[in-house]
Parts: sequence; C-alpha cells; structure tokens
Amino acid sequence: MTRSPIAAARLRAAATALVLALVAAALLVDYWAQAALPGSTIPLRILELRLAFNRGMAFSLGDSLPVWVVVAVTASITTGLAIYGWRTAPHAGPVTTAALSLVLAGALSNVLDRLLDGAVTDYFHTGWWPTFNLADIYITCGVVLVIGAALFTREATKITPRPAVPDSAES
Repeated sequence: MTRSPIAAARLRAAATALVLALVAAALLVDYWAQAALPGSTIPLRILELRLAFNRGMAFSLGDSLPVWVVVAVTASITTGLAIYGWRTAPHAGPVTTAALSLVLAGALSNVLDRLLDGAVTDYFHTGWWPTFNLADIYITCGVVLVIGAALFTREATKITPRPAVPDSAES
C-alpha cells in the first residue's frame, strides 16, 4: 500500500501529534510521581505505586555506565526508530503506524526523562517484575501491536515475484 503524498503527510502529522501527546503525558506522570511518591507507597489492586529511578536501560542493564553513554545509546536507537517510522509511514498500515508511534513515544519519553535527571523515573511496582513507568507501557503495547499487525493483518506490502528469466530470453 502506498499513499499519495498528501495522505502520507497527513498520516505523518497525525503520528507526530500522537507521539508528542503521549510523551507529554508520560513526562507529566513522571513529574507527579517524583512529587507525590518519595518515601511513600500507594497500594493498588495488582500493583503499587512506588518511586524508583533506573540509571540503566531496560531491566537496569548498563546501570554502572556513565549517564552520557546510556543517553547516547538510547538516543541513537530512538533516532533510528524515528527515521524508520517516518520513512515507512507512506507504506505501512494504520495499526503499524500507531504501533511504531507508541514505541517511539515510550523511547523518547525515557530519553528525555534521563536527560532531565540522569535516570528514568519508574513508579509501577508489581513485586514480581522490575518497576516500570508509563513510557515502558507504551513500548510494550507498541511492540505487541507491531507483532500483531505482522501476523494478523494484511498491511504488508505485496511483493510480486519476478521471473528468473526475462521474457525476451524465452524462445
């Protein structure tokens, strides 16, 4: 599926707006967590709100590395994801575009959070899984949607096989 340039521009604008809105929401919740949760825990049904800071990447990998290294690595990955999403928007289906927007919003939120404090603010604590935040939920949901779109939708570009021998060579 290839969209017209106008349709592609609209889709890119919508995806950009979605990313920016989700990033703003995640950073606002991070700010709230830092103000409301120090030294306290708010129990909920299946999890609790408990403030934690992750100086590393996913699952605290690289937490002993200097902050600039972690920022450089995560910002590079996020930039690559943004470029990929921008370039595939004219060809991808709506589910894939929304899924990539979710992953990008989560990654960008965590990069910006790390730039502000030197660590990512986490606050959802289960007791059986590492503490996580709203941006991590975006990433997880986006990845699940990308996989679902790949497996269960017909969003993929149709590739028509080319003959091994050109027609003119057949005699």
